[in-house]
Amino acid sequence: MIAIIRITGQINLSENIKETFQRLNLKKKYTCIVIEEMNDVQKGMLKKIKDFVAYGELNKETYDKLVEKRGQKEKNIFRLHPARGGINTKKAFPKGVLGNHKQEINKLVERML
Repeated sequence: MIAIIRITGQINLSENIKETFQRLNLKKKYTCIVIEEMNDVQKGMLKKIKDFVAYGELNKETYDKLVEKRGQKEKNIFRLHPARGGINTKKAFPKGVLGNHKQEINKLVERML
């Protein structure tokens, strides 16, 4: 499972980026979607918005916590809190929060529950 969390807001984004966020249902800041298996179109969209989101491989335990606290099983769209302890939204991972976190996304999601 891949978790994608929108970190940036609407300001100063190009129309292509805004449309990609709309297609992925990442309409607001700190919205998270979980994708079971990514197809080629979704991989292309993720490549386009990788500088504005945090993403990585979500494990089953974290996904269960996410569903329990924030959503329903049918819909894989979740609204999260800003991260406890703060995040650096201007820099890429590992100094900041943007980009591919691989397995470390689980820690970020737990801080945002």
